[in-house]
Amino acid sequence: MRPKKLASKFMISTSTLRNYEANGLIPPAVRSANGYRVYTDLHETYLACIQAMAPAFGMEVTTEVLNELHQGKPSEALWIVRAQEVALYAEKARLEKLIEDIRRYAKKSQIHLNDKWFTIKEVSEMTQVSKTAIRYWEQAGYVTADRDPTNRYRQYTGSHMLKIRLLQVLQNTVYSEDTVYFKQTIVSIDHTDFTRILKLAENIRSYFDTIIESQMRGISYLYPLLQLTKDPN
Repeated sequence: MRPKKLASKFMISTSTLRNYEANGLIPPAVRSANGYRVYTDLHETYLACIQAMAPAFGMEVTTEVLNELHQGKPSEALWIVRAQEVALYAEKARLEKLIEDIRRYAKKSQIHLNDKWFTIKEVSEMTQVSKTAIRYWEQAGYVTADRDPTNRYRQYTGSHMLKIRLLQVLQNTVYSEDTVYFKQTIVSIDHTDFTRILKLAENIRSYFDTIIESQMRGISYLYPLLQLTKDPN
């Protein structure tokens, strides 16, 4: 199959097809007698796999997985995928704990929750989020810390940390319109509005459910490719 026809079939440009080849996502094209690129059924299988895996795992991980296949390391490719599944499970567990905490905090008075101040160092230690990330999120407008009137140091309350923890569970997700929407919503929510914070957390949980389904779809396309590329010996 010629490049233009293959690119059209997968709704990509011929330049994207060449980039995939140059970056090792698909095998080199076969050359015809007159020197033209010719793509085979194997290339179609690779492209189908890329389009199934990229939304779930991201292009960086997808590239890493396919590069391992090219190097004859199918087991390494599978372990990369498994690591991503484990990471998603860990973030799901972190989110479930956060939802429990939001519900518990919502039953308390805001005065009780916000009567203690924490430094950025203390928040970093309690949430396991780096101080650099917290500062970045503040600069981006996701979190607005209060300031100590005497020294102007950042001050955070328990409700500030709920937004920080929400951002934390989104930190390593694959970029998508959904994640952009979630982060924009975090910006708009007041850190004391537990009803909206809880609703957002539950929406993110539903989004994680779609991710795990998308990952399974990606794996279903990876497995036939793995069988095609496996060394018969």
